[in-house]
This record gives sequence, C-alpha cells and structure tokens, in this order.
Amino acid sequence: MTVPEQPDGGRRRAVPSATYRLQVTADFTLDDAASVAGYLADLGVTHAYSSPLLRSAAGSTHGYDTVDHAHIDESRGGRAGFDRLVAALHEQCLGLVLDLVPNHMGVADPAEAPWWWDVLQHGRDSAHADAFDVDWDFGGGRLRLPVLGSADDVEKLEVVDGELRYYDNRFPIAPGTGAGTPQEVHDRQHYELVDWRRADADLNYRRFFAINTLAGLRAEDPAVFAATHELVLRLVEDGAVDGLRIDHPDGLADPKGYLDRLAEASGGRWTVVEKILEPGENLPESWATAGTTGYDALAEVDEVLVDPAGEAALTALDAELTGATVDYARLVHDSKREVTDGILGSEVARLVRVIGELPGVDPAQQTEALAELLASFPVYRSYLPDGREHLDATVAAVRERRPDLGAAVDALHPVLSQAGTEAATRFEQTSGPVMAKGVEDSAYYRWARFVALNEVGGDPARFGSTVEEFHAAQAHRRTRYPEAMTTLSTHDTKRSEDVRARLAVLAEIPTEWAELVRHLLARHPLSDRPLAHLVWQNLVGAWPLSRERAHAYAEKAAREAGTSTTWTDQDEEFEAQLHELVDAAFDDEATNAAIEDVVARIAPFGRSNSLSQKLLQLTMPGVPDVYQGTELWDLSLVDPDNRRPVDYDLRRRLLAGLDGGEVPPVDDTGAAKLLVVSRVLRARRDSPELFSGYEPVAATGSAAGHVVAFDRGGAVSVATRLPVALAAAGSWGDTALQLPTGAWRDLLTGQRHVSDITGIAMGPLLDRLPVALLVRD
Repeated sequence: MTVPEQPDGGRRRAVPSATYRLQVTADFTLDDAASVAGYLADLGVTHAYSSPLLRSAAGSTHGYDTVDHAHIDESRGGRAGFDRLVAALHEQCLGLVLDLVPNHMGVADPAEAPWWWDVLQHGRDSAHADAFDVDWDFGGGRLRLPVLGSADDVEKLEVVDGELRYYDNRFPIAPGTGAGTPQEVHDRQHYELVDWRRADADLNYRRFFAINTLAGLRAEDPAVFAATHELVLRLVEDGAVDGLRIDHPDGLADPKGYLDRLAEASGGRWTVVEKILEPGENLPESWATAGTTGYDALAEVDEVLVDPAGEAALTALDAELTGATVDYARLVHDSKREVTDGILGSEVARLVRVIGELPGVDPAQQTEALAELLASFPVYRSYLPDGREHLDATVAAVRERRPDLGAAVDALHPVLSQAGTEAATRFEQTSGPVMAKGVEDSAYYRWARFVALNEVGGDPARFGSTVEEFHAAQAHRRTRYPEAMTTLSTHDTKRSEDVRARLAVLAEIPTEWAELVRHLLARHPLSDRPLAHLVWQNLVGAWPLSRERAHAYAEKAAREAGTSTTWTDQDEEFEAQLHELVDAAFDDEATNAAIEDVVARIAPFGRSNSLSQKLLQLTMPGVPDVYQGTELWDLSLVDPDNRRPVDYDLRRRLLAGLDGGEVPPVDDTGAAKLLVVSRVLRARRDSPELFSGYEPVAATGSAAGHVVAFDRGGAVSVATRLPVALAAAGSWGDTALQLPTGAWRDLLTGQRHVSDITGIAMGPLLDRLPVALLVRD
C-alpha cells in the first residue's frame, strides 16, 4: 500500500521495521507509556503499538469497549497524556500505531455512552439511531436490553432523578413519558428491559460475538464512519498516529469498502487488520491493507518447532482419556452448532427474518439449514464476491451430510450468494462469531490432545510441519504480505509464546508425558479427564506460577469448555473438585515434586525453542511485533493473565548489561532472549537492506533436520529445532550450514565464523546460543 512521508520530514518510518505492543490502562497510563519510549528505542523498534485509547467503559482493562469516539480516555491520561506520549516517542524518533475498534461500542452503562443513551431515550427518532445495527421491527419497535435477573424484576424498577433505575443501572426516560408507576413508565420507553436469559434468542441488536454490552456499529454508513473516525483521522493528519490496527474487520458489513474509505481518509497510512486466516486462506487481494496482525505467522513458526513424530502417542493418550479417538472436525462442527443454537441464537433468528419465507421450504427446515451452513463454514467468513468458493463448498458438504435439508439448502444458496444484499451480508457477519465462539472459545478447551497447538490462528489437527513447508510459507509471505505484521503473543493468545515453546517439548517425549499424566490422574481423579489433561499441560507450561493464577486459569478453562460447568450454569461440586486438583499441584508433596521434575526436564529445551521461535518471527518476512514484556521469558496464560504489569526497570538494567558486552547464558533471567530481541530489532532498524529477500539455507550432515535457516538478503537466520533429539544424539556432529565461503559474524554473540568448502560447522556456530544471526564480516 502507498504510504506518504510523515509531516516531520520522514524521521519516523512510514512502515515500521518493528513494533512493541503496549496495553495502556488506568494502571499503566499514557504517561507510563511515555516513560518507556527511550527503552523502546534502545530495544530497536521503530513504533510503539498501543491498545485502543478512545474513551471506554469505566474500569475497562483493554479498551475494546469504546463509549465515546470523540475523546482520549481520561482514566488512561486523556488528550494531554496522549500528547505527552507522542512527544516522548517523537523525541526518540519513534512512531505510534493505534488500535482502532470500528465494529462495536461499549454499552454496559448507557449513561457512559452518549449515542446509546440518546437512542434509548428517543428510539428511531434519535440522531444516532442509524449508528447501531438494530432491528426495530422485531420487538414491537423497542430495543431489547437483557439486564433483568428475571422477568419479575420489572417490579423492582424505580424512577429516580428523571431516570429509570434497576439497582445501579440507569436508563433514560423519553420526554413526556415519566408519569405513573415505574412499570408504566418502562412500558412507554423505546427500550424494553428483559430477562438476561433472553439474550440467546430474542435480542434485536447486533452484538460483538455474544457480548450483550458491546453493540454493533454500522461503520458502512459514511456518516457513522466520519463521526467515529474524526478524532483518530485528525491525529493521523497531525502526525501523531503513524499506523492503524483495525479490530475485528469480520464484523463489518463491508470490510473492503471500510478499508478503502480508511485508506483514502488516512492518506494510505500503514494499516493491518486483526483477521484470522485458516491454513491456506488469503486475504482478498483488493483490500487496502498491508495484511493481518500475524496469527497466521504465529502458526507457521509454532508448527515448524513441533515434532510430528509425537502425534501418534499423544493421540493415543487423548483417546485413552476421552474414551474414543476424537474426530476434531466433528467436534468443531458440534461446538459451532451449540453456538448457533445457543448464545448466538438471536443473530441466527435475525438472519432468518431477513431472508423471509422461501417458497416450498418449511420454516423449521430453513432455520436448521442456516445453522448447518454456519456450523460447517470452513473459514471465518467470505467477502462476496471474494470467497464464493467457500460458500459453494459448504453448501455441497451440507447437502451430502444432511440430505434431509437438500431443498432448504438449495433455496438458500442463491440468496446467500448475492453480494451486497442484506441476507448475504448478515450471513457473512454471523459466520465469523460462530467460528470464534465455537472453535477458539469452545473446541480449543475441549480437545486437550496437545494444547500447544490450540492457539488463535492455528489448527490443532495439524501436528507440526516440515522445514520445507515453513520455507514455502515464508516465500509466499514475502510475495503476498511483505509488510504484514508478525507476532507470537498478543492480548488474545490462549497462552504466551514461551509457554507454547516449552509445551512443544512434550511432542518429543510423548511417552514420558503420558506416564506422568496417568500418574497424576490416578492420584487426583477428575470426572472430566480431558479437562484435567488440559489443566496439567498448562500448569506445567507456565510453572512456576502463583496459586491464584493457576486457579483463575483452571476455572476459566472449565467454563469455556462447557463440558462440566459453564459461565451461566456453574456446577459448584465439579468446580470444587477442579480447585482441589489445582491445590494438589502446590500442596501434595509427591505431585509438586513430579511437576518440578518434569519442568526441570523440559524447561531448558523450552528455552531453546523460545529463542528459535523468537529469531524466526523477528526475521521472517513482515513487520515483527513484540508483545509487552515478552522480550524476557514470559510464562503467561490466557487473559487477563497475559496483561499483568511489566517490570521495565529490570529490562533496562539487563539491556544495559548486554550493551556492556555481556553474552548471557540461557538461564532464568531471560537475558538471552533480550539479547536476541534487541540485536535483531536493531539490525532490522539500522540495516533494512539485509532483510529484503528470502532464500532457504541448507544444512548437511547427521543433524541437518534440526536446522531452520534462511537468508533475508544479507542477514542469515539460524535456529535449532527438536532440541531433545539433538541432545540425545550427543552433538551437531558433522552438521554444517551451507553458506558462501568467507568470514561471517554472528550479531548475537559477536563471534566470527569462517565458511569453507564444507560450510560453517554447526557445533561451534551454536556453542553459546541455540540461534545465530549471521552477516558478512
């Protein structure tokens, strides 16, 4: 995409060489972010990459619940704090990439969201009625709000200070409707307060996924786009914001049209989209974006470090614990059907209303066919006419699997194929949330075969990849998405990069792991054995962690899985047993010792994987992002665990030591990872010409299969894979890296290596670190 020079004459790069993600909150404010600008410059990034900064719901720890697009969030520092951050960044010649949320608005407290309040007060006559995606014709012209504890709670409403109150919840009263009992007043409003349980079936406004407090916006409306983007685009024009990250484009009615409008309004600033691609899927070529935020890159890196040979043993263990071999495709389908028939039932029902009656099709069959099509869709969504092949394939698959739905499916096919129609668009907007809730937030917690692969953007059924497949993916990336973001950890990953790197070791010792799991399950039985296996894997992956963090993770995992307890119907007896299992990891002497032993066994190999993982991500084609704190070891689990405070004073001290000439051991401090991160980022910033190409580099010898290496155009990345088997072999032996003859210098250690007719011997090359970044000396 075309990106203009910055207003300051180009000191800051239009396209980042690397970014650093900061989660700005009331506890880590804009001034706190400003205070680390110097550190980020020393680390080597060119841009800070901030979480959403517009005014959000009170107490929000993430910022994705914007309530007012006209202001920088005051609890995070407000406009003055934002200006100080930008000034601090510019002083270090750093730019700012801002996370933007165009799809939805936070409405948990209507009094905080002026537009929503006005719509509740004036209904269809509100100046902001068109901003929200509301089906006013369903529900008698009233906006349904699922906030009551029960239908009888309408008797608990009160009128206070000209507002309708339900406990601490405040709602406006339409002009001239405030006389009478609170119930009579309520009945005259443009909204209806209903039992929260009705959210699954009876809502008439589009939400973000199934979150009732995030109401969908109609960003396709030019007036809505202009109003919700006015401040951000002004910041772009003023040179305060240099790039944009677009949250959840799959929720938009017209992602392409949105990106076209944004590119025009922003002057073509570097823009990436938070879009999850299934294996082999590409973004539409017509989109005005540099690419995704990098979940696809994450999967490519993870997979090449997983040993495919471990699949059989771990599959057998999973079948033993589950009672049968899991059909993952069936699990995904069934999990998605639970979503269509449950928490997203309101969205499916609205789609049925939009389509209307189809000639010769029974209404019940039509609804069932729609649910089957949504549950069978192989990608998050299509973008008609792009992605039409996914719809056609899904129709064919459902017809074959459910011949009883043939007539309904055939009738729906042409309706859902007409690009730009409301029916086709709403189907597209619904398939994404069905996939996300059914797969990421259900199936990933139900299939515990090998949780290192259960990651956003990944495919748990794909057990590792070859080096050749990795190289092919990078060649494609360089051709198709050379300026897309790459990542290993985000605020949404199910576990951090270092947890996944450690767990990847289990694929190399699956029999040992299976023996330990059987021992733990026998000692601490849980009726939901797959869930117990999932918990043990994550505890080992994140160990040592506090008891509080372990309990919080296990509880969230169990409720997300929904197999033995759920968020809305908690099984207290089961959850008590689950917490006893977690306590045993800390209090049962034998169990604690077993965990300590296995962690001691795999942690060194996990660190090798972590360094390899990081080097590959930072040097592969694209713009690498470093999630806050992950320049050291970070053993975090799913949010909110991955949003804990970062100790920047420690990182500054360690970086200063490295800059003093230290080459640290690969130990608990994590300084070795900081060395890799800082040296690679500085090289990318200072010598971008070294990272302009991509060619695989071969290794020869007995341990050649343990090498991943490539030349980016002068900088050669060398990483170790499958470290357990390498250690078992004793050494690198006769393995050599096939580089042109002459002298090479490792930017990580400073060591000089000479390539002769046989190449560079791998043993001396990686005697200090399991990775190297070579340039001509």
